Amino acid sequence: MKIRIKTVSGILPEYETGGSAGMDIRAFLAEPVIIEPGRRALIPTGIYLEIPEGCEVQIRARSGLAVKYGIGLTNGIGTIDSDYRGEIRVSLINWGEEPFTVNNGDRIAQMVAARYERVELEKTGELSVTERGEGGFGHTGVQ
Repeated sequence: MKIRIKTVSGILPEYETGGSAGMDIRAFLAEPVIIEPGRRALIPTGIYLEIPEGCEVQIRARSGLAVKYGIGLTNGIGTIDSDYRGEIRVSLINWGEEPFTVNNGDRIAQMVAARYERVELEKTGELSVTERGEGGFGHTGVQ
């Protein structure tokens, strides 16, 4: 996957360990950004991707930020499509009780590259029967 960085001082996303599924991505800021409790901020990363056709990049929250500070992504998981060429920006939300400061170079999210299938929808009057059927949330009784 091709990547372009805004300046030579930008930091490439990287896998932190050999078993990491996601690459950590960092904030690219001229000034720190303070996110007040209950507020959101769109944080630039200074990176641009050329994602291969048939793939997407998912932007996911970092569990450490979520547990320690209540910082997450406003949309849960963000999808970057293969035809997008703009800067990757991360929409953070502060669900915590204290203001949170994002500084230049902070690891703010992770990105995971994934293949996907495009399907054709076929309109039908009925679906095949399965053991689960229409059992939805909590259908197994497990809490």
